[in-house]
Amino acid sequence: MTATTLGLVRHGETDWNAEHRIQGGTDIPLNDVGRAQARVTAARLADETWDGILTSPLVRAAETARIIADVLGLGRPTVLPALRERAFGEIEGLTLEERMARFGEDGPVPGLESRTDVVDRARPALAAVAARHPGRRLLVVTHGGVIGSLMRFVTDFSRPRPHEVIHNGSVNVFRVDDAGRWALTRYDARPGRPGYRPVP
Repeated sequence: MTATTLGLVRHGETDWNAEHRIQGGTDIPLNDVGRAQARVTAARLADETWDGILTSPLVRAAETARIIADVLGLGRPTVLPALRERAFGEIEGLTLEERMARFGEDGPVPGLESRTDVVDRARPALAAVAARHPGRRLLVVTHGGVIGSLMRFVTDFSRPRPHEVIHNGSVNVFRVDDAGRWALTRYDARPGRPGYRPVP
């Protein structure tokens, strides 16, 4: 059975990440730390063979993808709109404390995209990519909300989460076989951590 490998990379740090602000669809660029993280991630990815790279249209992901592509010689990243970050509606730009003060821990947030909706747009788009590139190894630069939602879907939303935070510059590897089955194979490789942690 043929499987496509998708290495999902979270973009490098932005000023809003550093300030612990919720970004969502707000198009915040990388800061210097984020660019350095992208270079470190690229250097670590160079130990493996990768056949191409895709990116979210948001500038923080697209710049991360360009840095990685340049280091690895992958050519221009392909933009896939379905990889955009989860929409957080009226809490975009807020810190967690500000969100709690305004909406409470579990209060409804106008404009907040559900994790199910994120999976429903990102998974078919990536499955189509996998079907077009059977047996290939592709990098996918996207966002914490997208990666976390896919991770929860792949582990059936019921197993303990491998981890709750998707770190800037981390790489989480999924396998999609030609029957459309997904598996999380490695997770949370990030700058400063040697290698990948095994999936429990």
